Amino acid sequence: MTEARPRIGIVVFPGSNDDRDAAWALSALGAEPLDVWHAEAELPRVEGVVLPGGFSYGDYLRCGALARFSPAMEAVAAFAAAGGPVLGICNGFQILCEAGLLPGVLRPNASLSFVCRDVVVRVERADTPFTTRCEPAQTLVIPVKHGEGCYHPPPDLAEERIVLRYAADENPNGSFGDVAGIVNEEGNVMGLMPHPEHAVDPLLGSGDGALVLASLVDTARERLYARA
Repeated sequence: MTEARPRIGIVVFPGSNDDRDAAWALSALGAEPLDVWHAEAELPRVEGVVLPGGFSYGDYLRCGALARFSPAMEAVAAFAAAGGPVLGICNGFQILCEAGLLPGVLRPNASLSFVCRDVVVRVERADTPFTTRCEPAQTLVIPVKHGEGCYHPPPDLAEERIVLRYAADENPNGSFGDVAGIVNEEGNVMGLMPHPEHAVDPLLGSGDGALVLASLVDTARERLYARA
């Protein structure tokens, strides 16, 4: 029996450049990706949402500062409030923070330089909708490519909100506490700076990112079956 392909919306902003990579990866992992233009006030019927990497609005003012006002973000916020899984990758993480869907802020890298390389991250939580295919303390090799990835958490950020950390000596941006990925209090919204969509095939150097995206696809499929 062929498993159902859940529909996952990929919000495309002016300046997004990893939307097609995310679509390819999600399709390869069993989902049906759908582009959602930033100006659309409503989401189509989807079981998950991805905010992809890139440079929305040219990173004018601040990364994600303008994208947060896109009509589609109101729909994303409503989808998240209803329990829908939302994953923000790199620029998507920045947008989620600017929109208040995740706490904290992403600031320029400590080096003040753009960084593009593979990094090792450690799984702190394997019980989120985005890490169910992982094991606690498992290490993953996933590339980063950003100039503003230094995560500054609020002073009261709970430890259980941290899902991924950069491994020892792997922090590429000076992120406080080596934080690479966090979730909201409910656990259904996650942001991370590494790009799992660029690590779904070992021929590209690593297949570890597939564990993150396939976990999202599994979660979306469960929502699809629950709706049926």
